[in-house]
Amino acid sequence: MSDSTDQRRTDRVVLGMSAALAAFFLFTLMNVFAKLLAERHSVIEIAFYRNLIALLPFLVMLGVFGKRQITLIRAKPFLVILRAVLGAVSLMITFAAFSLMPMADTTVLLFTSSLFIPVLGMLILKESVGPWRWSAVLIGFLGVAIMAQPGGQVVPLGIGLALGAALLHATLQIVLRYLGRYERPETITFYFFLIGTVVSALPLPWLAVMPSREEIPWLLGVGLSGAGAQWCLTVAFRHAQASIVTVFNYSGIVWATLFGWLIWGEFPLPVVMIGATIVVLSNAVVIWREARQRRITGARVRAKL
Repeated sequence: MSDSTDQRRTDRVVLGMSAALAAFFLFTLMNVFAKLLAERHSVIEIAFYRNLIALLPFLVMLGVFGKRQITLIRAKPFLVILRAVLGAVSLMITFAAFSLMPMADTTVLLFTSSLFIPVLGMLILKESVGPWRWSAVLIGFLGVAIMAQPGGQVVPLGIGLALGAALLHATLQIVLRYLGRYERPETITFYFFLIGTVVSALPLPWLAVMPSREEIPWLLGVGLSGAGAQWCLTVAFRHAQASIVTVFNYSGIVWATLFGWLIWGEFPLPVVMIGATIVVLSNAVVIWREARQRRITGARVRAKL
């Protein structure tokens, strides 16, 4: 293999890592805008603006460039619609959790989605889950229990919403893993934003509040940062392995802590930091085992060829 080929592969991995870092920064920024807006606006209204603004580039692709293929569902229309509805609900619950709790605390609780995935994979996709991953799941939820001790900055409703959002995020990942075998990513994303916009628009006549001039940049920010994060994540997974991209998810705790401190004067209590460390380490074990299993499976396949 030539040096130029090695250099190109290295450049692609670096691009993927950079895109992953940008994606999780933008996801945090989206949640910052949502938390700011939640002081006067319903989380349903915030989710509507997020989905609508993210949908606009797809509408341009359809109306201006005539890319009708993004609307064509090949085989699984029910699952495409189900994922979009669940996505809309999970977005609202996520925003609600951030509105009730500090940025860093909520971000750590959302990390538990990685712990739900092996369990859901076993129940829905019939994937095998070994003792290592079961141990990581149990230890991770021990970290959540430590964070939830009375006297901290977290509140029971906020904890419940964050864990519910994490469960929905994990469910969406499982559905997406299955849908990826049949549908194009751009089609899944298009209907995700389209149906999310419609679902969140239904209650607006009773919930909407006229945004002030100062809030308009925040509304644009929640949509543009969410759309940018999705695009960066797509680039990241295209150029780097999933195990590498997933690790950068934990940069979110850095951004969340920084924004929480700068804007709201929040800083995680020691009990939260201890619980966060346990949750992150348990996630790291899951990621390591997933990567190791893929390498072993790949080696076995190559040996048979």
